[in-house]
Amino acid sequence: MIAIVDYHAGNLTSVARAFAAVGASPVVTRSPQALLDADAVVVPGVGHFGATAAVDDELRSSLRACARVKPLLGICLGMQFLFDGSEEAPRIRGLALLEGDCVSLRPSASAKVPHVGWNTLDRVGPSRLLDGVPEDAAFYFTHSYAAPITAQCVARAEHAGAFAAVVESGWVFGTQFHPEKSGAEGLRILRNFIRCSVNA
Repeated sequence: MIAIVDYHAGNLTSVARAFAAVGASPVVTRSPQALLDADAVVVPGVGHFGATAAVDDELRSSLRACARVKPLLGICLGMQFLFDGSEEAPRIRGLALLEGDCVSLRPSASAKVPHVGWNTLDRVGPSRLLDGVPEDAAFYFTHSYAAPITAQCVARAEHAGAFAAVVESGWVFGTQFHPEKSGAEGLRILRNFIRCSVNA
């Protein structure tokens, strides 16, 4: 079972449908126990970092416990939530599973913000999520804030500067783009994530 965390941050239905399409059994839940019982956990999300305030202390504790023993995937805002925090809502702390704070993309004459559209990735490290994904594959992004490039970044992207597009650290995974909206290669990433849960 894949537990998809419901904290009212959008894209739940599309994420659940995408996991069902690749043969998983997704369950949308707010139950801390359901997360602990699941084979893997997904933290989706679109919108403002302030939405993560809806994740209460018990749910945060369960997410941190899950990250130690089973695959946990953050998507878009969900990936940003894996970090210490974001300048978008500085009073709200992230899960601190990854070090660093997310920052605003800086618009320019050639790069509008929010960043909406398809981008390729620049791989900077080995990746279980990207196994078998062609180097020139493009993925769908929609965001105004982004995570820093740290040692846990395995692929970066460029728009108004470089930022972490895929992160991996132990059982913790994240994609700034939306694999559920990125066609066949996005579904391949979800299959790779499921494979990690089978091997957990």
